[in-house]
Amino acid sequence: MFSLRKLFGKEEKFFDLLEASAEEARASAVQLTRFLQARAASGPPWNLDEFIQSRRKDKRITQKITEELCRTFVTPLEREDIEALAFALYRIPKMVEKIVERLAIYPGRLPQAGLARQAELLQLAADNVAFMVFELRKGTKMERIGAANERLQFAEGEADKMMLSIEKELYEGPYEAKEVIFLLQLFEMVEKSVDRCRDAGNVVFQIMLKYS
Repeated sequence: MFSLRKLFGKEEKFFDLLEASAEEARASAVQLTRFLQARAASGPPWNLDEFIQSRRKDKRITQKITEELCRTFVTPLEREDIEALAFALYRIPKMVEKIVERLAIYPGRLPQAGLARQAELLQLAADNVAFMVFELRKGTKMERIGAANERLQFAEGEADKMMLSIEKELYEGPYEAKEVIFLLQLFEMVEKSVDRCRDAGNVVFQIMLKYS
């Protein structure tokens, strides 16, 4: 067990910024689930500003991290690790925004169950990424980070399996060729968003290994 706080005193701003970025990643996954629920219920058009603002907010956080790295001589983590984690976290809401933009312009049929399951796995992955980022400040035991990382890897593996099931449904179902092409690209983007959560989790895990 290690204590970054003891090593670096009151240098907390990088933890604050990374945690804020992780929260935006988690919020984007929750927003996607709500968007899908509203679409399935044929509700009023969803305001995409919520997704855009989330991504822009996370971009500002990432820029702030870069600025603070330029101003700060001593950092609680290695600079390359802070930069790598900030970039990995930002890519999550950025991808979710792209997913929703495409859903908003698509009037056709959707494999609702498959998409809902993928969104559920994305939310599971984003929850565990946020948990892992928040554990960094605490200097936690590796067991807690390891368990969260296992849950994250499980979500990524299940998303891969779900993708195969969805492909089968699209090829065998009542979808036109143009619908199949669009939906395959859409589901690949959702799967990629889970992969980006995995990538962020891997960065955290490597940081913890370095300091354990």
